[in-house]
Amino acid sequence: MAKKFLEFEGNRFEIAYEMIDHQMDRWIVFLHGWGSNKGLMKQAFGHCFEGFNHLYIDLPGFGQSQNHIALKTTQYAQILKIFFESLQIDPLENMIVGHSFGGKVAALLAPKELVLLSSAGIIEPKPLKIKAKIYLAKFVKKIGFSYKGLRSKDANGLNEGMYQTFKNVVDEDFSSIFASLPSKTYIFWGTQDRATSLVSGEKIASLIHLSHFLAFEGDHYFFLKYAKEIDDQIQRWRKSVE
Repeated sequence: MAKKFLEFEGNRFEIAYEMIDHQMDRWIVFLHGWGSNKGLMKQAFGHCFEGFNHLYIDLPGFGQSQNHIALKTTQYAQILKIFFESLQIDPLENMIVGHSFGGKVAALLAPKELVLLSSAGIIEPKPLKIKAKIYLAKFVKKIGFSYKGLRSKDANGLNEGMYQTFKNVVDEDFSSIFASLPSKTYIFWGTQDRATSLVSGEKIASLIHLSHFLAFEGDHYFFLKYAKEIDDQIQRWRKSVE
């Protein structure tokens, strides 16, 4: 593992990353989802995509990339652009894989080829139980009591900067961003995904002009089981348009 230190908007960020050098001309970059880290992505894909050099990244605030600053998804993308420039990697000429929250960051980078794994970015109706919890949390906060026990499980254990980041990114509508993407996009989903539903995946596929879509049996982390199949399917799709 290595780290890069960079400046962005007056703040210093550290980016932990790991590379696998296959002595190839092109890179494939892996961006994990919310609450995850580069290790999970390497566990899934470390033995796949042998035609690329691999770059696994801990996004700021996750894994070994510390962060206490409130960020937006657009700022994550801007930080990564600075990071890529420091490594002399051009995202416009390479492939980026993004899972869940990482899918939104990857879409903003608009690489030559994009792989979305159960990407976030489509606003879904919240169950009544979740709506009630949000209302109660707002009420408890208004009357001056602690509401930390009412936070989403995705917000548990976060410092204040990352909790604000979570609130910034949790309900973003990326429909227009997906619709304007120029990237060749390969979309994969889990049929039993409850974090980002299969309907969201189908909508994203309908919005992105140059896209292919395939669902596998499984939940939000289906790719841990189907990494090799994903690699093989992308190679078939790529050959079909050559």
